[in-house]
Order: sequence, then C-alpha cells, then structure tokens
Amino acid sequence: MIAAGIVAILAAIALPTYTQYTKRSYRGDAKTALLNNAQYLERNFTQSNCYHQYDSDNNGSCDTAVTLPNTQSPLQGDAVYAISATTLTATTYTLTATPINPGPMAGDACGNLTINHLGVKGVSGDADGNGTAGGASDIVACWNK
Repeated sequence: MIAAGIVAILAAIALPTYTQYTKRSYRGDAKTALLNNAQYLERNFTQSNCYHQYDSDNNGSCDTAVTLPNTQSPLQGDAVYAISATTLTATTYTLTATPINPGPMAGDACGNLTINHLGVKGVSGDADGNGTAGGASDIVACWNK
C-alpha cells in the first residue's frame, strides 16, 4: 500500500512536468521553423530586393509569391504547428506558427507564435496569466523558454 501511494505521488509530480517539457519542445520546433523561414525570406530579399521570389520571366518584378520551405512543425511526422506567411509583401512579412487542433498544443497558453521582417516576435496567448494576451511578458514566457 505504501509503495502504491509513493508511486501515485511521484506520478502526480512527474506527469505535469513531462507535459510542460513536451510543450516546450514542440514550441522550440515551431520557433526553429519560423526562424528558418525568416532566414529564407531574408536571403530572397538580399538577392532580389523583395521578399517575394524573384521572377526572371516577368521583367524581374517581385510579384511571384514565395513558397516557404517549412510549412509545418515538426518538419517530419505529424504536424503540431502549421507554419504560414500571414502577411507577405515585397517589403514586409509576418510568419505565424498556429497550433493544429486537435493536437498536443491545441489550447496552449502561448497560442500562435509570430515573427516579422523586423525580427519582432509575438504571441496571441496569455502565457503569464495576467489577463492580457500578447504582452511583453507573454512573449518572454513563450519565446525565451
């Protein structure tokens, strides 16, 4: 009986810790995919002076929409986050990682993760629990951990 009680107490402590660890891991994969896409778009901008893919058949204009190299996170296996360019113009972009529902990150306190052409990071959730979504402390809680 005592052994069963000890196992139950250890499980009660370990399970929430493991769940938080896996969520941080999935979030880390999504941040990596966002940063890889941002680097890809910056490389496009360096080569053609626009974030759109350079179109040599159209007088060198920047009107062909770019295809992002990473459209899900993790890159292999079942998608946990969908990665997309929610804003993409010749001079600006915003990349978003949206948790797939149903999935292990559905309902995550961080919500969507974003990064834009200026390197500004954002979230749509209320990770710090203060009642205000997307604040500076939410960004720190989701992007720096």
